[in-house]
Amino acid sequence: MNTLKCEVLVVGAGPAGGMAAKSCAEKGIDTILIEKKPEIGAPLRCAEGVSKKMFKEIGVEPKPEWIRADMKGAVIRSPDGTSFQLDESKAGAEVGYVLERHLFDKGISKLAAEAGAKLYLRTWMTGPIKEDGKIVGAHCMSMGEPLDIYCDCIVGADGIESQVGRWCGIDTNLKLNDIEPCIQYRMAGCECSMDFCEFILGRSVAPGGYLWIFPKGDGVANVGIGIAGTFAKDGVRPKQFLDKFIAEDPRFKHAQILEIDAGFDSTCPGLEGGYSTDNVLLVGDSARLIDPLTGGGIGHACISGMYAGEVLAECKKKGDYSAAALKAYDKKIRNRMEDGLYRDWMAKEKLCELDDETINELVKIMSTADIEHVNVQNLLIVIKEKFPELVKDFEDLI
Repeated sequence: MNTLKCEVLVVGAGPAGGMAAKSCAEKGIDTILIEKKPEIGAPLRCAEGVSKKMFKEIGVEPKPEWIRADMKGAVIRSPDGTSFQLDESKAGAEVGYVLERHLFDKGISKLAAEAGAKLYLRTWMTGPIKEDGKIVGAHCMSMGEPLDIYCDCIVGADGIESQVGRWCGIDTNLKLNDIEPCIQYRMAGCECSMDFCEFILGRSVAPGGYLWIFPKGDGVANVGIGIAGTFAKDGVRPKQFLDKFIAEDPRFKHAQILEIDAGFDSTCPGLEGGYSTDNVLLVGDSARLIDPLTGGGIGHACISGMYAGEVLAECKKKGDYSAAALKAYDKKIRNRMEDGLYRDWMAKEKLCELDDETINELVKIMSTADIEHVNVQNLLIVIKEKFPELVKDFEDLI
Protein backbone atom coordinates (compact mmCIF):
# COMPACT_ATOMS: atom_id res chain seq x y z
CA MET A 1 0.00 0.00 0.00
CA ASN A 2 1.38 3.39 -1.03
CA THR A 3 1.06 6.06 1.64
CA LEU A 4 1.54 9.82 1.92
CA LYS A 5 1.46 12.14 4.91
CA CYS A 6 0.54 15.81 5.19
CA GLU A 7 -1.08 18.19 7.61
CA VAL A 8 -4.12 19.08 5.48
CA LEU A 9 -5.66 17.04 2.66
CA VAL A 10 -7.97 18.97 0.33
CA VAL A 11 -10.37 16.75 -1.64
CA GLY A 12 -11.37 18.41 -4.93
CA ALA A 13 -9.63 21.09 -7.01
CA GLY A 14 -12.53 23.36 -7.91
CA PRO A 15 -12.54 27.00 -6.76
CA ALA A 16 -13.21 26.05 -3.13
CA GLY A 17 -10.53 23.36 -2.98
CA GLY A 18 -8.00 25.39 -4.93
CA MET A 19 -8.49 28.40 -2.63
CA ALA A 20 -8.34 26.20 0.49
CA ALA A 21 -5.08 24.64 -0.69
CA LYS A 22 -3.67 28.06 -1.59
CA SER A 23 -4.70 29.58 1.72
CA CYS A 24 -3.29 26.66 3.71
CA ALA A 25 -0.01 26.46 1.81
CA GLU A 26 0.58 30.21 2.07
CA LYS A 27 0.41 29.85 5.85
CA GLY A 28 3.05 27.15 5.96
CA ILE A 29 0.70 24.18 6.21
CA ASP A 30 1.92 20.99 4.52
CA THR A 31 -0.96 20.59 2.04
CA ILE A 32 -1.99 17.97 -0.52
CA LEU A 33 -4.72 18.77 -3.08
CA ILE A 34 -6.30 15.83 -4.91
CA GLU A 35 -8.62 15.91 -7.93
CA LYS A 36 -10.45 12.91 -9.34
CA LYS A 37 -10.51 14.20 -12.92
CA PRO A 38 -7.51 14.16 -15.26
CA GLU A 39 -7.91 17.90 -15.89
CA ILE A 40 -8.74 20.62 -13.37
CA GLY A 41 -11.84 22.60 -14.37
CA ALA A 42 -13.18 20.17 -16.95
CA PRO A 43 -15.79 19.19 -17.85
CA LEU A 44 -17.62 22.47 -17.28
CA ARG A 45 -20.67 22.51 -15.00
CA CYS A 46 -21.21 26.19 -14.48
CA ALA A 47 -22.76 29.29 -16.05
CA GLU A 48 -19.37 30.96 -15.33
CA GLY A 49 -20.65 34.24 -13.90
CA VAL A 50 -18.92 35.88 -10.94
CA SER A 51 -19.03 39.34 -9.33
CA LYS A 52 -16.00 41.58 -9.56
CA LYS A 53 -15.96 42.28 -5.84
CA MET A 54 -15.17 38.64 -5.08
CA PHE A 55 -11.62 38.97 -6.33
CA LYS A 56 -10.96 41.88 -3.99
CA GLU A 57 -12.36 39.96 -1.01
CA ILE A 58 -10.18 36.91 -1.60
CA GLY A 59 -7.11 38.98 -2.44
CA VAL A 60 -6.59 37.52 -5.91
CA GLU A 61 -5.89 39.65 -8.97
CA PRO A 62 -7.94 38.25 -11.89
CA LYS A 63 -5.76 37.13 -14.78
CA PRO A 64 -6.80 38.32 -18.26
CA GLU A 65 -6.93 34.72 -19.53
CA TRP A 66 -9.56 33.85 -16.89
CA ILE A 67 -11.99 36.52 -18.16
CA ARG A 68 -13.98 35.79 -21.31
CA ALA A 69 -16.31 38.80 -21.04
CA ASP A 70 -16.59 41.92 -18.87
CA MET A 71 -20.28 42.66 -18.42
CA LYS A 72 -21.74 46.17 -18.56
CA GLY A 73 -24.75 45.04 -16.57
CA ALA A 74 -27.68 42.66 -16.44
CA VAL A 75 -31.28 42.45 -17.62
CA ILE A 76 -34.12 40.88 -15.63
CA ARG A 77 -37.02 39.89 -17.87
CA SER A 78 -40.55 38.75 -17.05
CA PRO A 79 -42.76 36.33 -19.04
CA ASP A 80 -44.62 39.17 -20.78
CA GLY A 81 -41.36 40.73 -21.98
CA THR A 82 -41.10 43.50 -19.42
CA SER A 83 -37.44 44.09 -18.69
CA PHE A 84 -35.40 45.79 -16.01
CA GLN A 85 -31.87 46.73 -17.07
CA LEU A 86 -29.18 47.60 -14.57
CA ASP A 87 -25.74 48.80 -15.48
CA GLU A 88 -22.51 49.28 -13.58
CA SER A 89 -23.46 52.78 -12.47
CA LYS A 90 -26.16 51.24 -10.25
CA ALA A 91 -24.93 47.73 -9.66
CA GLY A 92 -21.25 48.53 -9.15
CA ALA A 93 -19.20 45.48 -8.21
CA GLU A 94 -22.34 43.31 -8.35
CA VAL A 95 -21.85 43.42 -12.13
CA GLY A 96 -19.27 40.88 -13.02
CA TYR A 97 -17.27 38.78 -15.37
CA VAL A 98 -18.14 35.74 -17.43
CA LEU A 99 -15.19 33.45 -16.87
CA GLU A 100 -13.42 30.73 -18.72
CA ARG A 101 -13.98 28.45 -15.74
CA HIS A 102 -11.52 25.77 -16.75
CA LEU A 103 -8.75 28.38 -16.92
CA PHE A 104 -9.90 30.05 -13.70
CA ASP A 105 -9.91 26.75 -11.79
CA LYS A 106 -6.49 25.83 -13.16
CA GLY A 107 -5.24 29.30 -12.28
CA ILE A 108 -6.30 29.05 -8.64
CA SER A 109 -4.74 25.59 -8.32
CA LYS A 110 -1.59 26.97 -9.93
CA LEU A 111 -1.46 29.62 -7.19
CA ALA A 112 -1.86 26.83 -4.63
CA ALA A 113 1.01 24.89 -6.18
CA GLU A 114 3.21 27.98 -6.26
CA ALA A 115 2.49 28.45 -2.55
CA GLY A 116 3.73 24.91 -1.88
CA ALA A 117 0.69 22.64 -2.12
CA LYS A 118 1.23 19.26 -3.78
CA LEU A 119 -1.29 18.35 -6.50
CA TYR A 120 -2.38 14.84 -7.48
CA LEU A 121 -4.77 14.34 -10.43
CA ARG A 122 -6.81 11.21 -11.16
CA THR A 123 -6.81 10.77 -7.39
CA TRP A 124 -9.99 10.49 -5.36
CA MET A 125 -11.05 9.67 -1.82
CA THR A 126 -12.92 6.42 -1.22
CA GLY A 127 -13.43 6.76 2.52
CA PRO A 128 -11.91 8.00 5.77
CA ILE A 129 -9.10 6.26 7.65
CA LYS A 130 -10.04 5.88 11.30
CA GLU A 131 -7.95 4.91 14.30
CA ASP A 132 -9.75 4.43 17.62
CA GLY A 133 -12.75 6.20 16.11
CA LYS A 134 -10.73 9.26 15.08
CA ILE A 135 -10.35 10.32 11.44
CA VAL A 136 -6.62 10.34 10.66
CA GLY A 137 -6.63 10.37 6.87
CA ALA A 138 -8.28 9.20 3.70
CA HIS A 139 -8.33 5.99 1.71
CA CYS A 140 -7.83 7.02 -1.92
CA MET A 141 -7.31 5.67 -5.40
CA SER A 142 -4.63 7.31 -7.51
CA MET A 143 -4.17 6.42 -11.17
CA GLY A 144 -5.91 3.12 -10.48
CA GLU A 145 -3.74 2.22 -7.48
CA PRO A 146 -4.72 2.28 -3.78
CA LEU A 147 -3.24 5.18 -1.83
CA ASP A 148 -3.64 6.09 1.83
CA ILE A 149 -3.07 9.74 2.77
CA TYR A 150 -2.61 10.43 6.47
CA CYS A 151 -3.36 13.98 7.65
CA ASP A 152 -4.45 16.11 10.58
CA CYS A 153 -7.51 17.49 8.80
CA ILE A 154 -9.52 16.75 5.66
CA VAL A 155 -11.07 19.64 3.72
CA GLY A 156 -14.04 18.38 1.73
CA ALA A 157 -14.24 20.32 -1.54
CA ASP A 158 -15.83 17.59 -3.62
CA GLY A 159 -18.76 19.58 -4.94
CA ILE A 160 -22.52 19.15 -5.02
CA GLU A 161 -22.30 15.33 -4.92
CA SER A 162 -19.94 15.51 -1.92
CA GLN A 163 -19.33 12.26 -0.12
CA VAL A 164 -16.76 13.59 2.35
CA GLY A 165 -19.43 15.09 4.57
CA ARG A 166 -21.54 11.93 4.60
CA TRP A 167 -18.54 9.69 5.26
CA CYS A 168 -17.32 11.86 8.10
CA GLY A 169 -20.59 12.54 9.92
CA ILE A 170 -21.68 15.96 8.57
CA ASP A 171 -25.30 16.02 7.45
CA THR A 172 -25.44 17.45 3.92
CA ASN A 173 -28.75 15.89 2.87
CA LEU A 174 -31.02 18.07 0.75
CA LYS A 175 -34.80 18.25 0.53
CA LEU A 176 -36.40 18.00 -2.92
CA ASN A 177 -37.37 21.68 -2.88
CA ASP A 178 -33.72 22.57 -2.21
CA ILE A 179 -32.39 20.85 -5.35
CA GLU A 180 -32.48 22.39 -8.82
CA PRO A 181 -31.81 20.28 -11.91
CA CYS A 182 -30.05 22.44 -14.49
CA ILE A 183 -29.03 22.20 -18.13
CA GLN A 184 -27.00 24.62 -20.20
CA TYR A 185 -25.98 24.93 -23.83
CA ARG A 186 -22.93 26.83 -24.97
CA MET A 187 -24.16 28.23 -28.25
CA ALA A 188 -22.55 29.95 -31.24
CA GLY A 189 -24.34 32.28 -33.63
CA CYS A 190 -26.38 33.99 -30.89
CA GLU A 191 -27.75 37.43 -31.75
CA CYS A 192 -28.31 38.52 -28.15
CA SER A 193 -26.41 41.37 -26.50
CA MET A 194 -22.82 40.52 -25.70
CA ASP A 195 -22.67 43.23 -23.01
CA PHE A 196 -25.45 42.21 -20.60
CA CYS A 197 -26.25 39.00 -18.76
CA GLU A 198 -29.94 38.17 -18.91
CA PHE A 199 -32.22 36.48 -16.37
CA ILE A 200 -35.73 35.41 -17.45
CA LEU A 201 -38.27 34.62 -14.73
CA GLY A 202 -41.71 33.03 -14.69
CA ARG A 203 -43.43 29.75 -14.00
CA SER A 204 -44.12 29.26 -17.70
CA VAL A 205 -40.43 29.91 -18.48
CA ALA A 206 -38.57 28.25 -15.60
CA PRO A 207 -40.83 27.07 -12.76
CA GLY A 208 -39.27 27.84 -9.39
CA GLY A 209 -36.03 29.02 -10.98
CA TYR A 210 -34.88 31.10 -13.92
CA LEU A 211 -33.43 30.93 -17.40
CA TRP A 212 -30.14 32.67 -18.11
CA ILE A 213 -28.11 34.01 -20.99
CA PHE A 214 -24.47 34.68 -20.14
CA PRO A 215 -22.63 36.08 -23.18
CA LYS A 216 -19.02 35.18 -23.86
CA GLY A 217 -18.38 37.40 -26.90
CA ASP A 218 -18.24 36.79 -30.66
CA GLY A 219 -21.83 35.54 -30.74
CA VAL A 220 -21.17 32.82 -28.15
CA ALA A 221 -23.30 32.54 -24.99
CA ASN A 222 -24.11 30.15 -22.17
CA VAL A 223 -27.87 29.65 -22.39
CA GLY A 224 -29.24 27.59 -19.53
CA ILE A 225 -32.00 26.94 -17.04
CA GLY A 226 -32.59 25.68 -13.53
CA ILE A 227 -36.01 24.69 -12.18
CA ALA A 228 -37.12 23.77 -8.67
CA GLY A 229 -36.89 20.08 -7.87
CA THR A 230 -40.54 20.04 -6.82
CA PHE A 231 -41.54 20.88 -10.41
CA ALA A 232 -39.20 18.31 -12.00
CA LYS A 233 -41.53 15.33 -11.83
CA ASP A 234 -44.13 13.51 -13.91
CA GLY A 235 -41.91 13.79 -16.97
CA VAL A 236 -41.19 17.52 -16.57
CA ARG A 237 -37.54 18.31 -17.30
CA PRO A 238 -35.63 21.61 -17.55
CA LYS A 239 -34.55 20.72 -21.10
CA GLN A 240 -38.15 21.04 -22.29
CA PHE A 241 -38.35 24.65 -21.11
CA LEU A 242 -34.91 25.54 -22.45
CA ASP A 243 -35.58 24.09 -25.90
CA LYS A 244 -38.95 25.86 -26.10
CA PHE A 245 -37.40 29.21 -25.17
CA ILE A 246 -34.61 28.88 -27.73
CA ALA A 247 -37.02 27.79 -30.47
CA GLU A 248 -39.29 30.79 -29.88
CA ASP A 249 -36.64 33.49 -29.41
CA PRO A 250 -35.52 34.92 -32.79
CA ARG A 251 -32.10 35.79 -31.34
CA PHE A 252 -31.24 32.08 -31.50
CA LYS A 253 -32.67 31.38 -34.96
CA HIS A 254 -29.23 30.63 -36.39
CA ALA A 255 -27.53 29.49 -33.19
CA GLN A 256 -25.92 26.09 -32.83
CA ILE A 257 -24.98 24.12 -29.72
CA LEU A 258 -21.26 23.71 -29.08
CA GLU A 259 -21.47 22.06 -25.66
CA ILE A 260 -24.09 20.65 -23.30
CA ASP A 261 -23.66 20.79 -19.54
CA ALA A 262 -26.07 19.39 -16.98
CA GLY A 263 -26.15 18.84 -13.24
CA PHE A 264 -27.76 19.88 -9.99
CA ASP A 265 -27.58 22.96 -7.78
CA SER A 266 -28.35 23.06 -4.07
CA THR A 267 -30.65 25.89 -3.00
CA CYS A 268 -30.79 25.43 0.77
CA PRO A 269 -30.16 28.05 3.50
CA GLY A 270 -26.88 26.47 4.66
CA LEU A 271 -26.21 23.47 6.88
CA GLU A 272 -28.17 23.57 10.12
CA GLY A 273 -25.78 21.20 11.87
CA GLY A 274 -22.64 23.08 10.88
CA TYR A 275 -19.80 22.79 8.40
CA SER A 276 -17.20 20.90 10.40
CA THR A 277 -16.56 18.08 12.81
CA ASP A 278 -13.47 16.48 14.36
CA ASN A 279 -10.61 16.71 11.82
CA VAL A 280 -12.93 17.58 8.90
CA LEU A 281 -14.46 20.72 7.41
CA LEU A 282 -16.41 21.39 4.22
CA VAL A 283 -16.04 24.26 1.76
CA GLY A 284 -17.96 25.53 -1.27
CA ASP A 285 -20.63 23.42 -2.92
CA SER A 286 -19.90 20.45 -0.63
CA ALA A 287 -20.93 22.70 2.30
CA ARG A 288 -24.06 23.81 0.37
CA LEU A 289 -22.72 27.38 0.23
CA ILE A 290 -24.59 28.25 -2.96
CA ASP A 291 -26.86 31.28 -3.16
CA PRO A 292 -30.38 29.75 -3.11
CA LEU A 293 -31.87 32.53 -5.23
CA THR A 294 -29.23 32.96 -7.94
CA GLY A 295 -27.58 29.54 -7.84
CA GLY A 296 -24.20 31.28 -7.83
CA GLY A 297 -21.48 29.49 -5.90
CA ILE A 298 -18.04 30.58 -7.12
CA GLY A 299 -17.77 33.52 -4.72
CA HIS A 300 -18.82 31.58 -1.64
CA ALA A 301 -16.56 28.73 -2.69
CA CYS A 302 -13.48 30.92 -2.86
CA ILE A 303 -14.30 32.79 0.35
CA SER A 304 -14.93 29.61 2.31
CA GLY A 305 -11.67 28.14 1.00
CA MET A 306 -9.85 31.25 2.20
CA TYR A 307 -11.51 30.93 5.62
CA ALA A 308 -10.48 27.28 5.83
CA GLY A 309 -6.83 28.22 5.53
CA GLU A 310 -7.15 30.98 8.12
CA VAL A 311 -8.72 28.66 10.71
CA LEU A 312 -6.46 25.69 9.98
CA ALA A 313 -3.40 27.90 10.49
CA GLU A 314 -4.61 28.56 14.04
CA CYS A 315 -5.34 24.86 14.51
CA LYS A 316 -1.76 24.03 13.48
CA LYS A 317 -0.34 26.47 16.02
CA LYS A 318 -2.33 24.82 18.80
CA GLY A 319 -2.03 21.26 17.49
CA ASP A 320 -5.81 20.98 17.78
CA TYR A 321 -8.10 20.03 14.87
CA SER A 322 -11.05 18.99 17.03
CA ALA A 323 -14.67 19.94 16.36
CA ALA A 324 -14.37 22.58 19.07
CA ALA A 325 -11.32 24.15 17.39
CA LEU A 326 -12.95 24.06 13.95
CA LYS A 327 -16.04 25.88 15.24
CA ALA A 328 -14.09 29.04 14.42
CA TYR A 329 -14.60 28.12 10.75
CA ASP A 330 -18.36 27.66 11.25
CA LYS A 331 -18.49 31.07 12.93
CA LYS A 332 -16.77 32.77 10.01
CA ILE A 333 -19.22 31.18 7.55
CA ARG A 334 -22.27 32.10 9.61
CA ASN A 335 -21.11 35.69 10.15
CA ARG A 336 -20.27 36.26 6.48
CA MET A 337 -22.93 34.26 4.64
CA GLU A 338 -25.81 32.77 6.57
CA ASP A 339 -28.14 35.79 6.85
CA GLY A 340 -27.86 36.26 3.10
CA LEU A 341 -28.32 32.55 2.43
CA TYR A 342 -31.44 32.39 4.59
CA ARG A 343 -32.91 35.61 3.15
CA ASP A 344 -32.34 34.42 -0.42
CA TRP A 345 -33.68 30.95 0.45
CA MET A 346 -36.92 32.52 1.71
CA ALA A 347 -37.09 34.66 -1.44
CA LYS A 348 -36.56 31.53 -3.54
CA GLU A 349 -39.34 29.72 -1.70
CA LYS A 350 -41.72 32.62 -2.42
CA LEU A 351 -40.65 32.76 -6.06
CA CYS A 352 -41.73 29.13 -6.44
CA GLU A 353 -45.26 30.13 -5.44
CA LEU A 354 -45.69 33.07 -7.83
CA ASP A 355 -47.64 32.90 -11.08
CA ASP A 356 -46.56 34.71 -14.23
CA GLU A 357 -48.91 37.65 -13.65
CA THR A 358 -47.35 38.41 -10.28
CA ILE A 359 -43.83 38.15 -11.67
CA ASN A 360 -44.78 40.49 -14.52
CA GLU A 361 -45.92 43.01 -11.91
CA LEU A 362 -42.78 42.58 -9.80
CA VAL A 363 -40.48 43.27 -12.75
CA LYS A 364 -42.55 46.34 -13.68
CA ILE A 365 -42.10 47.64 -10.14
CA MET A 366 -38.34 47.05 -10.32
CA SER A 367 -38.10 48.79 -13.69
CA THR A 368 -39.78 51.95 -12.39
CA ALA A 369 -38.26 52.08 -8.90
CA ASP A 370 -35.57 54.62 -8.07
CA ILE A 371 -32.84 52.35 -6.69
CA GLU A 372 -29.46 54.00 -6.21
CA HIS A 373 -27.58 50.73 -5.68
CA VAL A 374 -29.03 47.52 -7.10
CA ASN A 375 -28.55 44.25 -5.22
CA VAL A 376 -30.84 41.50 -3.95
CA GLN A 377 -31.48 43.26 -0.65
CA ASN A 378 -32.49 46.58 -2.22
CA LEU A 379 -34.72 44.84 -4.76
CA LEU A 380 -36.48 43.08 -1.89
CA ILE A 381 -36.97 46.44 -0.16
CA VAL A 382 -38.80 47.69 -3.25
CA ILE A 383 -40.89 44.52 -3.42
CA LYS A 384 -41.73 44.86 0.27
CA GLU A 385 -43.30 48.28 -0.33
CA LYS A 386 -45.73 46.89 -2.93
CA PHE A 387 -46.12 43.26 -1.85
CA PRO A 388 -45.31 43.15 1.89
CA GLU A 389 -46.91 39.72 2.24
CA LEU A 390 -44.21 38.21 0.01
CA VAL A 391 -41.42 39.09 2.42
CA LYS A 392 -43.15 39.14 5.80
CA ASP A 393 -41.52 35.85 6.89
CA PHE A 394 -38.00 37.29 6.50
CA GLU A 395 -38.45 41.07 6.51
CA ASP A 396 -36.07 41.37 9.49
CA LEU A 397 -33.25 40.29 7.17
CA ILE A 398 -34.00 42.95 4.55
